[in-house]
Parts: sequence; structure tokens; C-alpha cells
Amino acid sequence: MPGVINMDELTDVDKAEMERDQKKIEVKLERWLTSKCCTEFMEAVQAGVEEDTLVKGIAEDKNPFKELKGGCVVC
Repeated sequence: MPGVINMDELTDVDKAEMERDQKKIEVKLERWLTSKCCTEFMEAVQAGVEEDTLVKGIAEDKNPFKELKGGCVVC
């Protein structure tokens, strides 16, 4: 995996070549209608709603962020 590229150090030709290479990758990607993607995304979200912590919340006994009774003690 290549390291971080500092764009300020690249010539205009280098930048153009990078953009060309990126466009070659993107043109090969399969494109979908937004309506199809949204429908499939909604179905996937709804299929996992029972296990989704953001929807059903965290059980009190498993919540690491719940307030402890009695406060904290500094030693």
C-alpha cells in the first residue's frame, strides 16, 4: 500500500495522471439507480432492526456508560 502523497509536491502532469487512473477505476464500476439502492438499503436496515442498538437501546445491565450510584471515589 502506498504511503501518504503530498499533493503540493506533485507536478500538474502527476496530478493529471492520478486523476486519469482514478477515472479508469470508476468507469468500470457498476452503476445502480438511486431508487434501487435506497430500497435495498432500507430492507437491509429493517432486517437488522431487532439487533440494532441505536433502535432498541442498551440493556441497563450491559451499559458501560450508566451512572453509578454513590458517585466515584478519588484515592
